Amino acid sequence: MSQTATTTTRTPDTHALPPHVDELAAMTVAELHERYVNASVPDTLDALDGAPRGRMLTVIPPFEQHREALAAFARADGFPWRGKSFRSFDGQTGDGINRVTLLGDQFPFHLRFGRSEIDGERAILLDYDRPENPWLIRQIHDELRQVGPELFLGPAMWKARPSPKLVLWFAIDTSA
Repeated sequence: MSQTATTTTRTPDTHALPPHVDELAAMTVAELHERYVNASVPDTLDALDGAPRGRMLTVIPPFEQHREALAAFARADGFPWRGKSFRSFDGQTGDGINRVTLLGDQFPFHLRFGRSEIDGERAILLDYDRPENPWLIRQIHDELRQVGPELFLGPAMWKARPSPKLVLWFAIDTSA
């Protein structure tokens, strides 16, 4: 996988970048938010090409009281979500699909750059509003930003009105 240059969406924070998904998983919701708003965005979507591993990091209330149990489940071999597969068409647009054990590849999405629902800055957007997806999945809005050389962090949101509601944070690890 080739290295790509990144552009910074905001002034990078002064903390060392987490070298591993486990360090992100240990962070609070507020720390993940801070890491995300200070993260960078690659110049092209090629940085995600392939089938990187994914991991759910934490959930937002009302499920937060079960945070430790859900985090342990997310680390376990039996956790059904394995990650996302990405394919860049031209560096600026692409598509992808979620990899789910037992169900196989499910819930395709369009991939592009756009403005984050979190802070209005540039982000990679994953759009599930495709006719082949069930209504429930079409209501999901995911984003990604790069927090390390091969590590991406993203919020998963519900398309509520008047604005999307954060449901959970997840990571994509392209190192494998």
